[in-house]
Amino acid sequence: MPDDHRGRSTRLDAAVRDLGIDGAVDETPTGDPSPVASAPDSGPRVARVPEPHVHDTFSVEGIDTKRREKLLEAVLRDRDDVSAASATARNGTVGVHHDPSISREDLRETLEACGLVVDPAARAFEARRASQFASARVAVAVLFGLMVATPYIAVLYPTRIEWLFYDPLTVEYLQTLLDSRMATHFFVNLGALSGIAFLVACGPLIRRAIGGLAAGRLTTDALFVGSVAALFAYSTAAAFTGFDGTVHYDLVAYAVVGATLWTHFGVGATTPDTAGVEGQTAGGSDAPAEAAEDEPVAMTDGGR
Repeated sequence: MPDDHRGRSTRLDAAVRDLGIDGAVDETPTGDPSPVASAPDSGPRVARVPEPHVHDTFSVEGIDTKRREKLLEAVLRDRDDVSAASATARNGTVGVHHDPSISREDLRETLEACGLVVDPAARAFEARRASQFASARVAVAVLFGLMVATPYIAVLYPTRIEWLFYDPLTVEYLQTLLDSRMATHFFVNLGALSGIAFLVACGPLIRRAIGGLAAGRLTTDALFVGSVAALFAYSTAAAFTGFDGTVHYDLVAYAVVGATLWTHFGVGATTPDTAGVEGQTAGGSDAPAEAAEDEPVAMTDGGR
């Protein structure tokens, strides 16, 4: 039974053969492993989890296909002390519900025997937290970027490219607003929004830039951070001093949004999340009523 990704047998395939559970993986197009019962179109697969059982999540490397997910789940569920298991290639995580008598180290040895590289115990939690922070940074960058761009589009851009507007009276009115004392509050808001977005969304870039400079290296992160910081300082000087310049908080916001989205989505290096195996059924679950009353029910679809 060769691996369907590399075309050769792996240690995980060997473990499945040694345990004699080759038939545990259903090779149907749906790819639904048969050890966990599920009806068609009934939602995520579920498995009964005895009340005393605990849950552990591992961050691993080596689950690179859907088939390997199913094989690993079958190997783990073959153990008498494991009630549910979920492997997720997308997140690189494995979730296991098991009897307290089995230690995390025992499960780690099982995973490593299948040819997987298991990160330290705290890695799964750290990866989940990093993923949550990364998502928060994207939200801050996009929301604050929109909040900065909107006043520019509504007020500042018409005064800078007035030849695009047919109503010179409107442009003149907007210019008088910028020349009034109200402009101070206007630029304070823009400066605060763009500055907060830069510090929060680009926090990892700033830390890497500082670390590189401390080590005597001029990195691309340092160049980006230095350019944005210089542009922010220039805009602040133009807005609140007698310096005659153009306020470019919009460019600061656009740079922050672009860098954040590229880091999160463009480089393909998103941090893994934990496997979605911890949920218990609530009312309206497709699991039998006695299971919902007597035993927890774990989702075993790996959060897919």
